[in-house]
Amino acid sequence: MNSSPVVTGLDVLLDDSQRLGSLRQRRIGLLVNPTSITADLEHAVEALRAAGLDVVRLFGPEHGVRADAQDMESVDESTDPISGLPCVSLYGDTFDSLRPDPVHLHDLDTVICDIQDIGARYYTYVYTIGLMMDACGETDTSVIVLDRPNPLGGLAIEGNVVLDEMRSFVGMQPLPNRHGMTAGELAHFFHRFGGWECDLEVVAMKGWRRSMWFDDTVLPWVMPSPNMPTLDTACVYPGQCLIEGTNLSEGRGTTRPFELFGAPWVDAQALADRLRQFELAGVAFRTTAFRPTFQKYAGQTCRGLQLHVTDREQFSSLATSYAILSVLLELHPDDFQWRSEPYEFVTDRLAIDLLVGDRRARIALEQGADPLALVDSFGDDRAEFESRRNQCLLYDD
Repeated sequence: MNSSPVVTGLDVLLDDSQRLGSLRQRRIGLLVNPTSITADLEHAVEALRAAGLDVVRLFGPEHGVRADAQDMESVDESTDPISGLPCVSLYGDTFDSLRPDPVHLHDLDTVICDIQDIGARYYTYVYTIGLMMDACGETDTSVIVLDRPNPLGGLAIEGNVVLDEMRSFVGMQPLPNRHGMTAGELAHFFHRFGGWECDLEVVAMKGWRRSMWFDDTVLPWVMPSPNMPTLDTACVYPGQCLIEGTNLSEGRGTTRPFELFGAPWVDAQALADRLRQFELAGVAFRTTAFRPTFQKYAGQTCRGLQLHVTDREQFSSLATSYAILSVLLELHPDDFQWRSEPYEFVTDRLAIDLLVGDRRARIALEQGADPLALVDSFGDDRAEFESRRNQCLLYDD
Protein backbone atom coordinates (compact mmCIF):
# COMPACT_ATOMS: atom_id res chain seq x y z
CA MET A 1 0.00 0.00 0.00
CA ASN A 2 1.14 3.55 -0.69
CA SER A 3 2.26 5.27 2.51
CA SER A 4 3.86 8.20 0.72
CA PRO A 5 2.64 11.76 1.37
CA VAL A 6 2.90 12.30 -2.39
CA VAL A 7 0.66 10.68 -5.01
CA THR A 8 2.12 10.76 -8.53
CA GLY A 9 0.09 11.58 -11.62
CA LEU A 10 0.00 7.89 -12.54
CA ASP A 11 -1.56 6.89 -9.23
CA VAL A 12 -3.96 9.86 -9.38
CA LEU A 13 -5.12 8.66 -12.80
CA LEU A 14 -5.49 5.06 -11.66
CA ASP A 15 -7.70 6.25 -8.79
CA ASP A 16 -9.93 8.36 -11.06
CA SER A 17 -12.70 6.14 -12.42
CA GLN A 18 -14.21 8.94 -14.51
CA ARG A 19 -10.94 9.69 -16.31
CA LEU A 20 -10.23 6.02 -16.80
CA GLY A 21 -13.71 5.50 -18.19
CA SER A 22 -13.17 8.06 -20.91
CA LEU A 23 -9.71 6.67 -21.72
CA ARG A 24 -11.10 3.14 -22.17
CA GLN A 25 -12.79 4.43 -25.32
CA ARG A 26 -9.46 5.49 -26.85
CA ARG A 27 -6.46 3.85 -28.51
CA ILE A 28 -3.49 4.69 -26.33
CA GLY A 29 0.24 5.15 -26.84
CA LEU A 30 2.55 5.25 -23.84
CA LEU A 31 5.82 7.19 -23.60
CA VAL A 32 7.46 5.44 -20.67
CA ASN A 33 10.66 4.07 -19.16
CA PRO A 34 11.53 2.18 -15.93
CA THR A 35 10.52 5.14 -13.75
CA SER A 36 6.91 4.87 -14.92
CA ILE A 37 5.75 3.02 -11.84
CA THR A 38 3.03 3.17 -9.21
CA ALA A 39 3.91 3.68 -5.55
CA ASP A 40 3.65 -0.11 -5.25
CA LEU A 41 6.24 -0.62 -8.02
CA GLU A 42 3.84 -1.76 -10.74
CA HIS A 43 4.87 -0.47 -14.14
CA ALA A 44 2.49 1.88 -15.97
CA VAL A 45 2.19 -0.55 -18.90
CA GLU A 46 0.80 -3.30 -16.70
CA ALA A 47 -1.19 -0.98 -14.42
CA LEU A 48 -2.95 0.88 -17.22
CA ARG A 49 -3.70 -2.29 -19.18
CA ALA A 50 -5.11 -3.85 -16.01
CA ALA A 51 -7.31 -0.76 -15.65
CA GLY A 52 -8.85 -1.57 -19.04
CA LEU A 53 -6.93 0.80 -21.33
CA ASP A 54 -6.24 -0.27 -24.91
CA VAL A 55 -2.48 0.26 -25.06
CA VAL A 56 -1.52 -0.03 -28.71
CA ARG A 57 2.10 1.09 -28.77
CA LEU A 58 5.00 2.07 -26.50
CA PHE A 59 7.44 4.91 -27.16
CA GLY A 60 10.89 4.88 -25.59
CA PRO A 61 13.08 7.94 -24.83
CA GLU A 62 16.90 7.92 -24.67
CA HIS A 63 18.12 4.66 -23.08
CA GLY A 64 14.93 2.87 -24.18
CA VAL A 65 11.66 1.75 -22.63
CA ARG A 66 13.55 -0.44 -20.15
CA ALA A 67 16.66 1.83 -20.01
CA ASP A 68 19.14 -0.85 -20.99
CA ALA A 69 21.14 1.43 -23.33
CA GLN A 70 23.94 3.79 -22.32
CA ASP A 71 24.00 7.56 -22.94
CA MET A 72 24.04 8.66 -26.60
CA GLU A 73 23.69 5.01 -27.65
CA SER A 74 21.26 4.56 -30.53
CA VAL A 75 18.24 2.54 -29.44
CA ASP A 76 16.67 0.20 -31.97
CA GLU A 77 13.76 -1.55 -30.29
CA SER A 78 10.62 -2.82 -32.01
CA THR A 79 9.10 -4.98 -29.28
CA ASP A 80 9.06 -4.54 -25.52
CA PRO A 81 10.71 -7.67 -24.07
CA ILE A 82 8.41 -7.73 -21.03
CA SER A 83 4.93 -6.76 -22.26
CA GLY A 84 5.38 -7.87 -25.87
CA LEU A 85 3.88 -4.60 -27.10
CA PRO A 86 5.21 -2.85 -30.21
CA CYS A 87 7.88 -0.23 -29.41
CA VAL A 88 9.02 2.90 -31.20
CA SER A 89 12.42 4.28 -30.25
CA LEU A 90 12.66 8.06 -29.98
CA TYR A 91 16.44 7.98 -29.75
CA GLY A 92 18.01 6.64 -32.91
CA ASP A 93 21.15 7.56 -34.80
CA THR A 94 19.93 10.86 -36.30
CA PHE A 95 18.43 14.05 -34.92
CA ASP A 96 15.23 13.37 -36.86
CA SER A 97 14.78 10.13 -34.91
CA LEU A 98 14.08 12.15 -31.75
CA ARG A 99 10.65 13.21 -33.01
CA PRO A 100 7.78 10.71 -33.49
CA ASP A 101 6.87 9.87 -37.08
CA PRO A 102 3.21 10.72 -37.83
CA VAL A 103 2.73 7.16 -39.05
CA HIS A 104 3.10 6.01 -35.44
CA LEU A 105 0.49 8.48 -34.20
CA HIS A 106 -2.32 8.43 -36.78
CA ASP A 107 -3.97 5.33 -35.32
CA LEU A 108 -3.78 6.67 -31.74
CA ASP A 109 -6.30 8.86 -29.96
CA THR A 110 -4.09 9.74 -26.98
CA VAL A 111 -0.46 9.47 -25.93
CA ILE A 112 0.17 9.25 -22.18
CA CYS A 113 3.62 10.42 -21.07
CA ASP A 114 4.97 9.26 -17.72
CA ILE A 115 8.70 9.68 -17.15
CA GLN A 116 10.70 10.84 -14.12
CA ASP A 117 12.79 13.94 -14.83
CA ILE A 118 15.89 14.96 -12.85
CA GLY A 119 15.54 18.75 -12.70
CA ALA A 120 18.46 19.73 -14.94
CA ARG A 121 17.97 21.05 -18.46
CA TYR A 122 20.46 18.62 -20.04
CA TYR A 123 18.32 15.63 -19.11
CA THR A 124 16.68 14.75 -22.41
CA TYR A 125 13.42 13.13 -21.31
CA VAL A 126 11.47 16.37 -21.05
CA TYR A 127 12.42 17.27 -24.63
CA THR A 128 11.19 13.87 -25.78
CA ILE A 129 7.88 14.71 -24.10
CA GLY A 130 7.91 18.11 -25.80
CA LEU A 131 8.66 16.70 -29.23
CA MET A 132 5.88 14.17 -28.69
CA MET A 133 3.54 17.06 -27.88
CA ASP A 134 4.58 18.86 -31.04
CA ALA A 135 4.09 15.81 -33.24
CA CYS A 136 0.73 15.00 -31.64
CA GLY A 137 -0.41 18.55 -32.25
CA GLU A 138 0.02 17.96 -35.97
CA THR A 139 -1.94 14.68 -35.96
CA ASP A 140 -4.74 15.83 -33.62
CA THR A 141 -3.65 13.27 -31.05
CA SER A 142 -4.23 14.37 -27.47
CA VAL A 143 -1.43 14.20 -24.89
CA ILE A 144 -1.70 13.46 -21.20
CA VAL A 145 1.38 14.07 -19.02
CA LEU A 146 1.36 12.26 -15.69
CA ASP A 147 3.36 14.43 -13.34
CA ARG A 148 6.15 13.35 -11.00
CA PRO A 149 8.32 15.21 -8.46
CA ASN A 150 11.35 17.25 -9.35
CA PRO A 151 13.93 15.29 -7.32
CA LEU A 152 15.81 18.52 -6.51
CA GLY A 153 12.71 20.34 -5.29
CA GLY A 154 10.89 23.16 -6.98
CA LEU A 155 12.42 26.28 -5.40
CA ALA A 156 16.06 26.72 -6.42
CA ILE A 157 17.08 27.90 -9.89
CA GLU A 158 20.70 27.90 -11.11
CA GLY A 159 22.40 29.11 -14.23
CA ASN A 160 21.77 30.96 -17.45
CA VAL A 161 19.15 30.42 -20.12
CA VAL A 162 20.15 28.63 -23.33
CA LEU A 163 20.75 31.00 -26.22
CA ASP A 164 18.97 30.27 -29.49
CA GLU A 165 22.23 29.50 -31.31
CA MET A 166 23.10 26.89 -28.66
CA ARG A 167 19.90 24.87 -28.88
CA SER A 168 20.46 21.10 -28.95
CA PHE A 169 19.01 17.94 -27.43
CA VAL A 170 20.64 18.92 -24.11
CA GLY A 171 18.96 22.32 -24.29
CA MET A 172 16.04 22.56 -26.72
CA GLN A 173 14.19 25.25 -24.77
CA PRO A 174 15.22 28.49 -22.98
CA LEU A 175 15.74 26.90 -19.56
CA PRO A 176 18.49 27.45 -16.97
CA ASN A 177 20.74 24.61 -15.85
CA ARG A 178 18.55 23.89 -12.82
CA HIS A 179 15.00 24.96 -13.60
CA GLY A 180 13.00 24.05 -10.48
CA MET A 181 10.00 22.70 -12.42
CA THR A 182 8.28 19.35 -12.72
CA ALA A 183 7.77 17.56 -16.03
CA GLY A 184 4.10 18.57 -15.98
CA GLU A 185 4.96 22.21 -15.40
CA LEU A 186 7.51 22.05 -18.20
CA ALA A 187 4.84 20.59 -20.50
CA HIS A 188 2.72 23.68 -19.83
CA PHE A 189 5.80 25.86 -20.42
CA PHE A 190 6.52 24.14 -23.75
CA HIS A 191 2.88 24.44 -24.79
CA ARG A 192 2.51 28.12 -23.87
CA PHE A 193 5.92 29.51 -24.64
CA GLY A 194 8.00 26.89 -26.47
CA GLY A 195 6.02 26.33 -29.65
CA TRP A 196 5.15 22.70 -28.88
CA GLU A 197 1.36 22.97 -28.98
CA CYS A 198 -1.17 20.16 -28.69
CA ASP A 199 -4.36 19.11 -26.94
CA LEU A 200 -2.62 18.87 -23.55
CA GLU A 201 -3.76 17.63 -20.16
CA VAL A 202 -1.46 17.37 -17.14
CA VAL A 203 -2.52 15.07 -14.34
CA ALA A 204 -1.05 16.81 -11.29
CA MET A 205 0.34 15.09 -8.23
CA LYS A 206 -1.30 15.24 -4.84
CA GLY A 207 0.69 16.24 -1.78
CA TRP A 208 3.86 17.49 -3.45
CA ARG A 209 5.30 20.78 -2.21
CA ARG A 210 8.03 22.78 -3.87
CA SER A 211 10.35 22.47 -0.89
CA MET A 212 10.37 18.65 -1.16
CA TRP A 213 13.44 16.76 -2.31
CA PHE A 214 12.76 13.31 -3.66
CA ASP A 215 13.49 11.53 -0.40
CA ASP A 216 10.90 13.73 1.33
CA THR A 217 8.22 12.14 -0.85
CA VAL A 218 8.92 8.59 0.42
CA LEU A 219 8.30 7.40 -3.15
CA PRO A 220 10.49 4.56 -4.45
CA TRP A 221 13.58 5.68 -6.37
CA VAL A 222 14.07 3.95 -9.70
CA MET A 223 17.17 4.81 -11.72
CA PRO A 224 15.89 7.19 -14.43
CA SER A 225 18.89 6.26 -16.57
CA PRO A 226 21.88 3.91 -16.24
CA ASN A 227 24.14 6.64 -14.84
CA MET A 228 21.65 8.24 -12.45
CA PRO A 229 21.72 5.62 -9.67
CA THR A 230 20.84 7.77 -6.65
CA LEU A 231 19.45 11.09 -5.49
CA ASP A 232 23.04 12.00 -4.58
CA THR A 233 23.88 11.73 -8.28
CA ALA A 234 20.97 13.99 -9.22
CA CYS A 235 22.06 16.53 -6.62
CA VAL A 236 25.46 17.13 -8.28
CA TYR A 237 24.27 16.63 -11.86
CA PRO A 238 23.22 20.23 -12.76
CA GLY A 239 26.87 21.24 -12.54
CA GLN A 240 28.78 18.02 -12.99
CA CYS A 241 27.18 17.20 -16.32
CA LEU A 242 29.50 19.92 -17.65
CA ILE A 243 32.40 17.48 -17.15
CA GLU A 244 30.97 15.60 -20.16
CA GLY A 245 32.16 18.55 -22.22
CA THR A 246 35.80 17.89 -21.29
CA ASN A 247 38.39 15.13 -21.65
CA LEU A 248 37.95 14.13 -18.01
CA SER A 249 35.98 11.10 -16.93
CA GLU A 250 32.72 12.16 -15.30
CA GLY A 251 32.67 8.83 -13.49
CA ARG A 252 30.67 6.85 -16.04
CA GLY A 253 31.70 3.23 -15.72
CA THR A 254 31.79 3.53 -11.92
CA THR A 255 29.09 3.18 -9.29
CA ARG A 256 29.27 6.91 -8.47
CA PRO A 257 28.99 8.78 -11.79
CA PHE A 258 29.18 12.59 -11.63
CA GLU A 259 30.21 12.49 -7.97
CA LEU A 260 33.54 11.00 -9.10
CA PHE A 261 35.59 12.77 -11.74
CA GLY A 262 39.20 12.69 -12.88
CA ALA A 263 41.77 11.56 -15.42
CA PRO A 264 45.13 9.73 -15.38
CA TRP A 265 46.98 13.04 -15.51
CA VAL A 266 45.14 14.91 -12.73
CA ASP A 267 47.06 16.01 -9.62
CA ALA A 268 44.27 15.12 -7.21
CA GLN A 269 45.81 16.68 -4.10
CA ALA A 270 46.58 19.98 -5.82
CA LEU A 271 43.06 20.04 -7.25
CA ALA A 272 41.50 19.46 -3.83
CA ASP A 273 43.72 22.05 -2.13
CA ARG A 274 42.92 24.69 -4.72
CA LEU A 275 39.18 24.01 -4.65
CA ARG A 276 39.06 24.30 -0.87
CA GLN A 277 40.30 27.86 -1.20
CA PHE A 278 36.94 28.80 -2.73
CA GLU A 279 35.20 27.84 0.52
CA LEU A 280 32.21 26.51 -1.39
CA ALA A 281 29.16 25.99 0.77
CA GLY A 282 27.68 22.55 1.35
CA VAL A 283 30.36 20.41 -0.30
CA ALA A 284 33.56 18.62 0.67
CA PHE A 285 36.22 17.14 -1.62
CA ARG A 286 37.91 13.78 -1.17
CA THR A 287 40.96 12.74 -3.18
CA THR A 288 40.51 9.37 -4.83
CA ALA A 289 41.49 7.06 -7.66
CA PHE A 290 39.09 5.03 -9.76
CA ARG A 291 39.13 2.84 -12.84
CA PRO A 292 36.14 3.24 -15.22
CA THR A 293 34.87 0.02 -16.75
CA PHE A 294 33.68 1.77 -19.92
CA GLN A 295 33.71 5.09 -21.81
CA LYS A 296 36.47 7.62 -21.08
CA TYR A 297 39.69 6.01 -19.80
CA ALA A 298 38.09 2.58 -19.60
CA GLY A 299 40.44 0.25 -17.74
CA GLN A 300 42.82 3.07 -16.80
CA THR A 301 43.39 4.42 -13.31
CA CYS A 302 42.11 7.97 -12.99
CA ARG A 303 43.15 10.32 -10.23
CA GLY A 304 40.59 12.85 -9.11
CA LEU A 305 37.99 13.71 -6.52
CA GLN A 306 34.66 12.66 -5.17
CA LEU A 307 32.15 15.36 -4.27
CA HIS A 308 30.48 14.85 -0.90
CA VAL A 309 27.46 17.11 -0.48
CA THR A 310 27.25 18.05 3.20
CA ASP A 311 24.34 20.51 2.98
CA ARG A 312 22.24 20.23 -0.15
CA GLU A 313 20.26 23.40 0.64
CA GLN A 314 23.47 25.45 0.57
CA PHE A 315 25.24 23.50 -2.16
CA SER A 316 25.43 24.99 -5.65
CA SER A 317 26.34 22.29 -8.12
CA LEU A 318 26.90 24.81 -10.89
CA ALA A 319 29.22 27.04 -8.83
CA THR A 320 31.18 23.97 -7.74
CA SER A 321 31.60 22.70 -11.28
CA TYR A 322 32.60 26.09 -12.65
CA ALA A 323 35.27 26.20 -9.93
CA ILE A 324 36.44 22.70 -10.90
CA LEU A 325 36.76 23.68 -14.58
CA SER A 326 38.63 26.86 -13.65
CA VAL A 327 41.15 25.00 -11.49
CA LEU A 328 41.71 22.30 -14.09
CA LEU A 329 42.50 24.95 -16.68
CA GLU A 330 44.91 26.52 -14.19
CA LEU A 331 46.67 23.33 -13.01
CA HIS A 332 46.72 21.33 -16.26
CA PRO A 333 46.83 23.76 -19.20
CA ASP A 334 48.57 21.21 -21.44
CA ASP A 335 46.48 18.14 -20.60
CA PHE A 336 43.01 19.55 -20.03
CA GLN A 337 40.91 19.87 -23.19
CA TRP A 338 37.33 20.58 -24.14
CA ARG A 339 35.58 17.65 -25.77
CA SER A 340 35.80 18.01 -29.57
CA GLU A 341 33.90 14.87 -30.68
CA PRO A 342 30.31 15.13 -31.93
CA TYR A 343 27.86 15.54 -29.08
CA GLU A 344 24.12 14.80 -29.19
CA PHE A 345 24.04 14.93 -33.02
CA VAL A 346 25.92 18.28 -33.14
CA THR A 347 29.28 18.55 -34.91
CA ASP A 348 29.81 22.31 -35.37
CA ARG A 349 29.82 23.50 -31.74
CA LEU A 350 31.74 22.34 -28.68
CA ALA A 351 29.91 20.11 -26.25
CA ILE A 352 30.72 22.46 -23.38
CA ASP A 353 29.07 25.38 -25.20
CA LEU A 354 25.94 23.31 -25.81
CA LEU A 355 25.82 22.23 -22.17
CA VAL A 356 26.35 25.73 -20.81
CA GLY A 357 24.06 27.17 -23.48
CA ASP A 358 26.34 30.15 -24.00
CA ARG A 359 29.93 30.07 -25.33
CA ARG A 360 30.87 33.18 -23.34
CA ALA A 361 31.24 31.15 -20.14
CA ARG A 362 33.88 28.89 -21.69
CA ILE A 363 35.79 31.84 -23.08
CA ALA A 364 35.68 33.60 -19.72
CA LEU A 365 36.99 30.50 -17.93
CA GLU A 366 39.80 30.19 -20.47
CA GLN A 367 40.72 33.81 -19.75
CA GLY A 368 40.92 33.19 -16.00
CA ALA A 369 37.65 34.80 -14.91
CA ASP A 370 36.35 34.26 -11.39
CA PRO A 371 34.25 31.08 -11.76
CA LEU A 372 31.89 31.98 -8.92
CA ALA A 373 31.09 35.33 -10.49
CA LEU A 374 30.33 33.54 -13.76
CA VAL A 375 27.46 31.64 -12.18
CA ASP A 376 25.39 34.81 -12.02
CA SER A 377 26.60 36.20 -15.34
CA PHE A 378 24.97 36.04 -18.76
CA GLY A 379 21.55 35.98 -17.12
CA ASP A 380 19.75 38.65 -19.12
CA ASP A 381 17.02 36.20 -20.11
CA ARG A 382 16.47 34.76 -16.64
CA ALA A 383 13.88 37.40 -15.77
CA GLU A 384 11.78 36.42 -18.78
CA PHE A 385 12.17 32.74 -17.95
CA GLU A 386 11.15 33.27 -14.33
CA SER A 387 8.09 35.27 -15.36
CA ARG A 388 7.01 32.53 -17.75
CA ARG A 389 7.85 29.84 -15.22
CA ASN A 390 5.61 31.46 -12.61
CA GLN A 391 2.68 31.21 -15.01
CA CYS A 392 3.17 27.45 -15.37
CA LEU A 393 3.66 26.35 -11.75
CA LEU A 394 1.11 23.85 -10.45
CA TYR A 395 2.20 23.48 -6.83
CA ASP A 396 2.72 25.64 -3.76
CA ASP A 397 5.41 25.35 -1.12
